[in-house]
This record gives sequence, C-alpha cells and structure tokens, in this order.
Amino acid sequence: MTGKTFYVTTPIYYVNDVPHIGHAYTTVACDTISRYKRLCGFDVCFLTGTDEHGQKIEQAAQKRGITPKALADEVVQRFAGLWKILNISNDKFIRTTDELHKKAVRKIFDKMKENGDIYLDHYEGWYCTPCETYLTETQLLDGNCCPSCGRETAKLKEPSYFFRMSKYADQLLKHIEDNKDFVRPESRRNEIISFIKDGLRDLSVSRVTFKWGIPVPDAPEHVIYVWIDALTNYIAALGYGEDDADFQKFWPADYHVVGKDILRFHTVYWPTMLMSAGLPLPKSVFAHGWWTVEGQKMSKSLGNAIDPAWLVDKFGVDSIRYFLLREVPFGLDGDFSFKALIHRINGDLANDLGNLLNRTMGMVNRYFDGVVPAYTEAGDEDKPLEETIERVFREVDEHITNMAFNKALMTTWELVSALNKYIDETAPWALAKDETRKGRLGSVLYSVLDGIRLVSLLLYPFMPETAVKMRRQLGTAQELEKSDVEELRKIRTFEAGHKLGEAEQLFPRIDEKVMLDELKLEADSKKQDEKGKLRVEEIDFAHFEKMSLKAAKVIECEKVEKSDKLLKLQVDLGTEKRQVVSGIAKSYKPEDMVGKTVVLVANLKPAKLMGIMSEGMILSATSDGKKHKVLELPDSVEPGTDIK
Repeated sequence: MTGKTFYVTTPIYYVNDVPHIGHAYTTVACDTISRYKRLCGFDVCFLTGTDEHGQKIEQAAQKRGITPKALADEVVQRFAGLWKILNISNDKFIRTTDELHKKAVRKIFDKMKENGDIYLDHYEGWYCTPCETYLTETQLLDGNCCPSCGRETAKLKEPSYFFRMSKYADQLLKHIEDNKDFVRPESRRNEIISFIKDGLRDLSVSRVTFKWGIPVPDAPEHVIYVWIDALTNYIAALGYGEDDADFQKFWPADYHVVGKDILRFHTVYWPTMLMSAGLPLPKSVFAHGWWTVEGQKMSKSLGNAIDPAWLVDKFGVDSIRYFLLREVPFGLDGDFSFKALIHRINGDLANDLGNLLNRTMGMVNRYFDGVVPAYTEAGDEDKPLEETIERVFREVDEHITNMAFNKALMTTWELVSALNKYIDETAPWALAKDETRKGRLGSVLYSVLDGIRLVSLLLYPFMPETAVKMRRQLGTAQELEKSDVEELRKIRTFEAGHKLGEAEQLFPRIDEKVMLDELKLEADSKKQDEKGKLRVEEIDFAHFEKMSLKAAKVIECEKVEKSDKLLKLQVDLGTEKRQVVSGIAKSYKPEDMVGKTVVLVANLKPAKLMGIMSEGMILSATSDGKKHKVLELPDSVEPGTDIK
C-alpha cells in the first residue's frame, strides 16, 4: 500500500425499518467510491451497520413476547442479506449491540463528562418516539405533531443528563465557515449555518422511560440518548476505547454519507460531541436527497416502498446500481420510475454498451477467427480517441472523488460513444475488403477492444459484475481487484494473440409493454395479499353476496407469449365458456391445469392483460408471494355450480 487511506461510512440503519431503495442508494454510492479508491491504491475502510437500541425496538419486542436483542438478531439480516445481493464490499459491519460499540459509547460519554459538558437536570418538552427526537414547542406542527414524520409527539417530564451543546456553537460555526467541504452539497451547508445562527440549546442525552440501550456510566437508571449511541458507531468500529490502531489509521472519516433528513444530527450533534471529547471532526458530511416512487413519497400506507432485493431479482443487480447513480445528481431528490429504469437499461446498457461489445467481438470473430489482432498500423482517427480516453479518466476521477456519480457515468458514456463513432469512421467492414489494409483493420479492432477494456475499468466501481463479464469476454488476464488503476488505464496494454472469450449478452433488451403489464399484475396481486394479511378493510355480508363465485373446469391452457408469469385458460362454466388470464405460470405448466375444477370470480369486470381479454379471476393461495396454489374442487362438482 502507498500509505494513502480512505474512510467512508453509511448511516447505521435502524433494524425496525424495512430496507428500501433509499437505503440501497446510500450504500451503493459508498460502495462505488470505496471500490474506486481501492483501485487507486488507497487503503480503504468502508463501514455500514445497524442501529439496534431505542424505545421503538423495545416496544416491538414486547408485542412479540421476545427480548429486544432477539428481535435485533432476527431482523439485522434484512440489511446484511441485502448488501450481499447488491454486491456491497463493506470492510466492516457494526451493530450497536456489539460490545466494542458499547465500550466506545461509554468512553465518549465519560470524556464529555470529564470536560464539564454533561450535567444532570430535568427535561420537560415534546418527544417523537419514531424519530427519537426532542422538540421545542415552536418546532411542532398542527398542535403537537412532529415536523419530520407528522406523527403525534408525547409530552415528557423526567430527570435527564444534558450535554452543553450550546457551548460549542461558535466553534462549530467557525469550522463550517472555514471548511467549505465539511457540509455538502452547498445548499445543505447554508441550511446548517442558518440553524446554528438561530442558537443552539443544550441537548438532553439520557432517558429513564425505557431500558433498551446503553446505561449511563454510574447512573444505570438512565439510558444514553440514542443519537449519542448511534453516532459513536463511526469511531467505535475503528476500535475507539479499545484497540485503536484502526482509529489512529483511518480517523477522521473522509465522508459520512447520509440522507438529508439526518443531516443536522451529523453536522451539529456529532461534531460538537467530538469537540467536547477532544477528537478530530470528519472531513466531510454529504447529504443526498430522497427518492419518490412514480412521483409519490414512499410510505407504508400507500404500499409503494420498493424492495431492492425484488428489484435485483427482476432487473439484475448492475442495472439497479447503474440506474440509482445515473438517474439523478447525488444530493438532489430523485423519482424512481419503472419506465425510466427500462429506458436506461434498453438505451444506455443494451444499445450503447452491449452493442459496442457485441459488434466488436463479431468483427474480430469474422475477420480474425476470434484471435485478438496486434496494433501495427496507426491512423488519423487514433489520436482523437487517445485524447478522449485521457480526458475521460481525468474527469471521472474528479467526479467520483466529489461524489458526482451521475457525471462520472455520463463522462464514461462519452468514451462508449467515442468508440462507437471510431468504428463508424474507420469502417472495419470496408477495410476487410482490401487485403492490403489487413494491418490497419487489425489495429482498428485492437483499439476498440482496448477501449472496451478501459470502459470496463471505469465501470467496475459502479457495476462490478458487468466489468468482470466484459473482461471475461475479452479474455484479458488483467485482474481488476489486484492492480492499480494507473497501470490498468494505460492504452494498448491489452494482450494480443489470444482467443476472445465466449460472447454473452450483457443486458438483454426489455419489452417495455410486457414488463409494465407484468409489474401491474404483480402490484395488484401484492395489494390483494396485503389486504388479506393486514385486514385493512372489512366488508359487510351484503357486500360479499355481490361476488359471484362459480366452479369452472379448465378445458384448455397455454402460456402467454413473451411472459414468464401468465397462462391463458379456457374454462367451462356449464352454460358458457370463458377465457381467463392468470399469473400462475411459475407454479403450473399448462398441461397441469387442464382438467382441474377451479374457483372463478365470475362477475369481475373484464380486463386486458398483455392485450388478451380476461373474463374472470381464478382464486389461488400464496404462501411466500411467489408460489401459487389454485383452489381445486372435487371432480363431482359440476361446472357452473355456485359457491357460497
């Protein structure tokens, strides 16, 4: 190693949450810059983890009749498992229930106390349990509602330890004004400066109304405030308070990456705590924006929070990683749209990148029997390509270092476009007609293959799986993870004389209409499942009687073309025959359904699915949201029989 270090952190995610694309966004961003810095020769520490203390966890565990730790042990896998699915390369994973974390929290609390910054008093005011936040009267909305989550707060009056945060207001303000990159982006920096200038109050830092947390040293009836607990993870993971070799090596952090909703805790609470403890401040706190879904805020009530693991299963891990970092500038709010995702996959990934690799390999196979030709004959088109490569690498380095991920990808695609343009300008198909131009033909194709190798290097931090696939097809022996970017970025270091690997389509094109129809079907099915599970709406008997359920015998069944989920069935209702489209193709083959007597909702309004008219709905049960089990009736039940 060169002695250069780089330390980046995600927030620690609350285990009572369900992972959504916001969590994935933060973590993929940190993974991308971590992978890039490793390529650049940095000794990297990339930290993520889970926040497992607090009143919400205690209450959730009580409802289930288990201990808070048992609950945390169970649900922490939501996040740890998702990071494996998303190909996250974190070096450390911390849990606030880890012993090394508890030691660090006690140590920083004692340091703050030794410096005269912790005192005992009484707290009286409003507290939002979901946000773990104390609020003043002037901050409340609509009576006593939290300004962040909108839920009702509770009036508290209890003994509490306080932190003299107000003591450090001027020192913090000066630090922010003297260090323009401490709070990023700039719009967030101005917001925090304004907040500090309005005046900092001392902070209540203990609670006595619940027990699930870290006890205050020498006052075990008090639990340390969750934000002191949570924020200390960034130094606890490095061994602060224990074996602090990593702390000495990596602290202060280069980046704390957070959502804008928790920026204040990281740029006011955390730095003043560090000042009190006599510790260096992080170099930069970067707050990214929020994601909406199809123009709507994600919420449980709307049922539109998207599971990233499901997204990966549907579209592929690198398609999702690419979309999240390409679609919006990091720091601004973004909207997740399935149409936009499909357009990115079909346009950027399948057309631009995938076709570049496919057409080049096709020509090498056609003109050189799949053997990589040597570069022997320069041409006028080569110099502009070389200059583009040099510029692109320089700008991508600047953009990734500044967390401008969408700009880094846009710049990378300038090289993709330059390579496609180079092919059009040099016209290898024309060169191939003239045997005397064989040397130039080989040099052109070598230059494109070498350029694709360089593109794979640029893409590796964003789409590691794709980068490896590209190199496997190129047949290069250069290993991304064991080499330095300065060596890998040199032009014409691609090996010649070897056979290309087996061609493989990087990103198959998606039929937009087919995919959107399938997504709608899944969404409708999910809503039905959720209604069943949550009983969100009760109906009276008269309402139920309006539903016509009939026995239907399946007489024909076939798969719907271009869909892996839909079957088209012809059913006999005794007095008539109908056509029904059902999303059960992953559970039943067409021949399995023929002859079954099933339950049909016969008075459902007809609808078109993938252009096929469906006149009813076959009832089925799902245990895991994926496998269906249709409700079967005995053969003795005649088609058309009413079911009550």
